[in-house]
Amino acid sequence: MGLFNRRKRHAAWDRGSTREDIKHLEEFTRTRTGVEAYLEPVTMATETTLVLVAHDGEWTRRRVESPEEAGQLTTKWGIPLYDTQKVGYPPRMREWTERNKRDRGTL
Repeated sequence: MGLFNRRKRHAAWDRGSTREDIKHLEEFTRTRTGVEAYLEPVTMATETTLVLVAHDGEWTRRRVESPEEAGQLTTKWGIPLYDTQKVGYPPRMREWTERNKRDRGTL
């Protein structure tokens, strides 16, 4: 048995999306303008995640069950879906994060 076969996964890593995750994403989309969705792939720490970015760069991230679910949700909400592995993240997202850190005095 190899080293990696003995590794246990953390319980949180195995969790897919919950109703609360989807509700949060839907609320974010409904209450902000110019929202775009960015699909993040599975990593060692998380399952598939969806990042929503508003026109001003405000963003949020939650788990989704699969890329297919992300596509269905974004179609339902009428927002574009991008693959972060192909297009990266929008600069306004990083700018918003930096502004937020300065405003809170954590930079």
